[in-house]
Amino acid sequence: MEKEPRILVTGGSGVVGQHLKNILPDATYVSSKDCDLTNIVHVRWLISSYIPDIVIHLAAKVGGIIDNIENPVGYFDDNILMNTNLVKVCYEQKVTRLIGVLSTCIYPDIADSYPMKEEDLFSGAPTQTNFSYGYAKRCLAVQVNAYNQQYGTKWNYLIPCNLYSEYDNFDNENKMHFITALLNKIKKSGKNINLLGTGKPLRQFIYAGDLARIIKEVIDRGITDSFNVANDENYSIDELTRRILISLKKTPQIKYNNPELDGQYRKDVCNKKLKNLIPNFQFTNLEEGISRVYRKYESQI
Repeated sequence: MEKEPRILVTGGSGVVGQHLKNILPDATYVSSKDCDLTNIVHVRWLISSYIPDIVIHLAAKVGGIIDNIENPVGYFDDNILMNTNLVKVCYEQKVTRLIGVLSTCIYPDIADSYPMKEEDLFSGAPTQTNFSYGYAKRCLAVQVNAYNQQYGTKWNYLIPCNLYSEYDNFDNENKMHFITALLNKIKKSGKNINLLGTGKPLRQFIYAGDLARIIKEVIDRGITDSFNVANDENYSIDELTRRILISLKKTPQIKYNNPELDGQYRKDVCNKKLKNLIPNFQFTNLEEGISRVYRKYESQI
């Protein structure tokens, strides 16, 4: 009988890591409390100690638009170091599979056509509002591709759109994903809910548990292609907010301010490759997913 592969997950305390624990319970999950991935000595200790067959790399320094604008050095340095160290050591230690998880914010700020395909990744610079983060995360794709080309490794990366989850950080507004931050504002709103920007930018959102299921499919099916992870829905922030208000039976008026903080106007990506690799995959319905997150949010406040 073939033995089960040893799986190591970085960023194991994050939202995707929490969902993975439900479907890959035998994997080893580590967070920044266990290992400083910006320190290559620590990374060498981590990989040599666990000797994984598969590494799922979720760890990243993340934050909101304002924090990205005010602290670009940290977002670049920390992510570059984490990614570079981990990839380098995985090769040194002969790790068979490395699956990196990126973000659609690494795509060009403005594309020639939408939705953007995987081959459009390097056709322009990321948006200015998270320029350092976007380039640092994009460099992981460059690094994985380089190792595959030069050393024949079978590593890949996934590029998911915006995520939401009941495992998000409900306590720190600077660390919340957009949907959680929006639910937080809705819960605390009176007659009005105040949002940054204009509400016009378009966004794709998926339930983080769906990304976890796709990662498992990648492992089970032996998929080594890199591809976008997104559904077919692409809502404006205003439309998304109104859909959520209706599903939660809330009636505040939406007010927008600071239009300069809109961020990237659109960054929707093509999911044709995903559909070819994992046919008939079913994403969680938006209303159902939002309901799960809101129930968890209400239970913790």
